[in-house]
Formats: sequence, C-alpha cells, structure tokens
Amino acid sequence: MSEFDDIRPYNDSEVPAVVTRLIANPEFIDLLLSRRAPLLAKICPWALRPLLRLVLSKAAKNMHTVADLQRYLTGSLKGLVDKTTDGFSFSGVEKLDPTKSYLFLSNHRDIAMDPAMVNLALMESGMDTLRIAIGDNLLSKPFAADLMRVNRSFIVKRNISGRREKLTELKKLSGYIRHSIVQEGVSVWIAQREGRAKDGQDRTETALLKMLALSKGRDQSFAQAIGELSMVPVSISYEYDPCDVDKGRELFAKHNGQDYIKQEFEDLDTIQTGLVGYKGRLHVAFGDVLADASSDILESADKLAAAIDQQIYSHYKLFPSNIIAYQLLGKTAGLEQVKALWPDCDWADTQASFQSRLSAAPRDYRGIITESYAAPVDNYLKATQGC
Repeated sequence: MSEFDDIRPYNDSEVPAVVTRLIANPEFIDLLLSRRAPLLAKICPWALRPLLRLVLSKAAKNMHTVADLQRYLTGSLKGLVDKTTDGFSFSGVEKLDPTKSYLFLSNHRDIAMDPAMVNLALMESGMDTLRIAIGDNLLSKPFAADLMRVNRSFIVKRNISGRREKLTELKKLSGYIRHSIVQEGVSVWIAQREGRAKDGQDRTETALLKMLALSKGRDQSFAQAIGELSMVPVSISYEYDPCDVDKGRELFAKHNGQDYIKQEFEDLDTIQTGLVGYKGRLHVAFGDVLADASSDILESADKLAAAIDQQIYSHYKLFPSNIIAYQLLGKTAGLEQVKALWPDCDWADTQASFQSRLSAAPRDYRGIITESYAAPVDNYLKATQGC
C-alpha cells in the first residue's frame, strides 16, 4: 500500500471498476440527464435512466485505461469549447520539452475549465496529459471523487483542523507532487492560490510555494527543491466569465461585512456554470521554465512568488472586455497602449456589448464585476511598463 493511496489519482487497473461504479450511481446518472435533456429529465426520468446507462455501458467497453477514458472525455471537451467559446488559442508550448515533466502553476479563475484548458493545449501540442490538484471541498458526493480521480486528479485536503495533522497532510501532498514529477515523470497542474481569484487579482500564495518545498531532501536548499520541479507559470484568460455575477454576489457580501455562506453543493453548481456558460475567447499562455537553482529568483518563496506573478501578468492575453472595463473605471494610464493590442477592434461596439452584459447583473454588483475585468489590465501594465 502506497503512502499516497488516499490522495493519488486512480491507476489503469482501477478504471473498469470505477467506471462501472459511476454508471451505477443514481445521482451521477440524474446529473447527466439534467444537463443533457433537462426537460425530458423532469417529465420521464424513469425512461431515460436505462437508456443513458446503456449508452455509457457501451462506451465503457472501450475504457480499460486512464488514457482510454481521457480520449473519450477529450472529444466531449472539444465539443464543449466549440459551443461555449468564440475560439480557443494557446502560446508558449514551443518552449517546453515533450520528454520532460513540469509543474504548471496557473492563475485560477474557473474550477474545472482552468486545468482542462491547460491539458487541452498540451494534448493538441502532442504532449502528455497532466495530473490535476483538486480541493476535497469539490468531493462532497462520492461520484464526484470517483469522476475526478479517474481523470488524473489528486486530492488536496483542506478540511483539516488539527495543526499537526495539517502539517502531515501538507508534507504528503508535497511529496506526491515531487514523486509524480521527479520519479514518475508525470507533469502536474496546481493553482497559484487556494480558491479562485474572484476579484481578478492573480496573486501567488507564498504558503503554496513553501508547501512544495516541504518534501525537499535533507541536504537540499529551497532553490534546489523548487528547481527540480521545473515550474512553469501559466496565464489563463477568459474574455467573459460565466460566473462573474456569482463572484460579484460573494464579493459584495464580504465588502459589506456580511458572512458569505456557501450552499451545500454550490461548488458543483459553479463547475456546471463554468463549463456550459458563454466565455467568449479563451487563451492559455505558457511562461518560461523556472528551474535554475542558482538563480536569485528561487532564493526564497517571496522572490519566487514575485517572479511567477510577473510572468502571469505579462503573458496574460488582455481581451477587449478587460480594456473596456478599465476604461469604464475612468483609468487612462496605458489605455492607448493596451488598445493598440487590438487594432481592428470596434471599441464602441465592445463597450455596448460589455455594458449590455453588465446590465443583466444586479446594480449592486456591477462596479465589483467591472473591477474584476479591469484588474488584469492594471497588472499587465505594471508588469510590462511599470504603470
């Protein structure tokens, strides 16, 4: 039995049993029906359940390994991207060596789409898929844990109160990430912070970087321990955020000194909204590898966090929605420079579209939502021009 068994993804030998378990799970089947045929699912679920199970069982006959399952899911993901975006693009993959493994550390805007799009960019570039870090708060239902872990996700335990137990679990998490990258040669994705950047301010948490070094060798320095993980900062940009109103509601409550209490399965609803909601254009930018242990950048968690943020900000693809939000806030510093990134943009039309979207949100949330779209412009200008 491995020390990582309770957090690791499922392996090939476990796939058939897990897929069978998912198909037999009533909640999982009802969830799929409610998404694929919501009206019929309400009228005659008793008739649709066996049909869906039959379809899934037929597909499952070709799913013997994790790779088989991922090939099946990739087709669905591409279809989803086609339906919910106006185009997906990526850059910087040419800087990566397909024979090496990396720790991809990205900004965090969407629970499911962020790692999925990093994975898709790698797959379309002929590289292997990666393992994905997910919080145990997303595993409130048994089928969710099965679905995530069979798709190469490993668990980050957050709901731990005891200090000693928390340190033990953090060391285990750190050890698993290092084991995956260094020993097994399998890349890993993890967000730069715990929880999504609901206000659009992408900031790398130094606590996360210190966690990564908990598994360092006895004679290793912080720089050496981080260097062997071959960290790659990644910027993920969405033209429109399907969850912007929900984020605005939470931020409004907090700004007014109110406790925001999540509903029991709110995270699962958020995943659904992020997956099926309209996103406009979407871009993933891979930064430069941070692996040189002799570099001052890797000297401390603070310096490393600043270097990661610098890359995420400067590689972030600003969309017209970001620039219009920046303008609507009355900001002028660097405005013409960022508008020049889109020389063919009809700015009047873009502003009308953005304000139309904004008008659908409650009035109290509009300023907060606008600020969240504008934040990447502020950070981009600071990183590239010192504005």
